Amino acid sequence: MALLALAMAKCYKLSESEPSYFLRDRTNPVNGEFWVGLKRSLHAAVGLCLALALGCTRAFAADAALTPAAAADSDGWIITLDLDAAIAPSYPGDETRTTQFHPGISFRRAGTPAGFSAPDDGVDFAVFDQGWMNAGVVGKLVSARSSSGNGELRGLRFVDATIEAGVFVELWPMQNLRTRAELRQGINGHDGLVATLGADWVEKPGAFTLSVGPRLNLGSGTYARTFFSVSPAEALANGRVKPFAATGGLTSVGALAAIGYAFSPEWSGTLYAGYDRLTGSPARSPIVRKLGSRDQFTLGAIISRSFLFKGL
Repeated sequence: MALLALAMAKCYKLSESEPSYFLRDRTNPVNGEFWVGLKRSLHAAVGLCLALALGCTRAFAADAALTPAAAADSDGWIITLDLDAAIAPSYPGDETRTTQFHPGISFRRAGTPAGFSAPDDGVDFAVFDQGWMNAGVVGKLVSARSSSGNGELRGLRFVDATIEAGVFVELWPMQNLRTRAELRQGINGHDGLVATLGADWVEKPGAFTLSVGPRLNLGSGTYARTFFSVSPAEALANGRVKPFAATGGLTSVGALAAIGYAFSPEWSGTLYAGYDRLTGSPARSPIVRKLGSRDQFTLGAIISRSFLFKGL
């Protein structure tokens, strides 16, 4: 179930600079056909998910509208569909920002209140939930880094899109304070181990949800070497950077703020802004100092639609 949620959720990303990386090996007709086919398949899959979501919404709108009484009914599931549009760096250390779209889905038992989720949380499924504490599995998708469409990365290694899968723990030591830790392992792509630590102060005045809090990101040596190391051959091919051996540890510190508003039991929206500053070994990498920036800004908006599903 967690993998299904990961596949359908906001971890699928489309950016203005990314379509070309599917065609990174035009000289190899086999690889070229494969990546073109994969690109078309992904687009078709996303289109199918959105079409199914629209069909489900229409099918259940007449007899399963998410009225307060229906939401309090314990029979069925409340499904929420999200569309997240953000302007953010396309890879760690990038100084430019691209427009990115993240479709998402989440669900909870009817009759249970909607929990708090920050825009930068991974896609999770709680297997232990005691209200003040919950834990379970979590996943994220990190987009590829490619020199296609970005000449400054010429000669540097291609980093494939990475599925990160792991576990999370969330604690509410106070009514308005949430703390969260995620530990995720790259299954492909960077193949490294990463961790995110965060805290959010949450206020809910009326229909609004306000949150703000710090973030710490850590990465293993494998993660750091993949994104921030430069081999002698890469330095020679690029011409603007020198060889550099990155090490793991604290990779960035930052903060995230969000404001959400529930227009109705069915519709809600969220605006958010985030900032991370690269630290430690990644901050000293010539990929960051010469080609990118330590300062990583994100600005985004999420529109959400919820409906009650009682089964077929």
